[in-house]
Amino acid sequence: MTAVVLMHLVVSVVHGVAHAEAHVELSQAGSLFVFVVILIGPVVGLALIWRARRIGSWIVAVTMAGSFVFGLVNHFLLAGDDHVSHVDPHWRTLFAASAIILAAIESIGSGLAIAYALESRNV
Repeated sequence: MTAVVLMHLVVSVVHGVAHAEAHVELSQAGSLFVFVVILIGPVVGLALIWRARRIGSWIVAVTMAGSFVFGLVNHFLLAGDDHVSHVDPHWRTLFAASAIILAAIESIGSGLAIAYALESRNV
């Protein structure tokens, strides 16, 4: 779980750099979601796992799932500035690659966290 959350954080920062350099702005609500759910949520969940395994696991699961949906919708489904095909060509490869990697990490991380939470029920 630790490796997944830390990989997610690192790739999120790289994706954030691509956002900034490509001048892809988020709304205030989008920025708040990114900060609270995508960046802080999994780290808080991971920290809680050490003291409250089940609650921490569910926080990681929910925040990773929310991150996955947010990225899927904004990067691949909605036609907007945040869609991978609309990003400045100089930054499109890093932007798209990091969006794809984030989607993979988030789907795997959410699944692992759910399994961990359910397993902890029997501990």
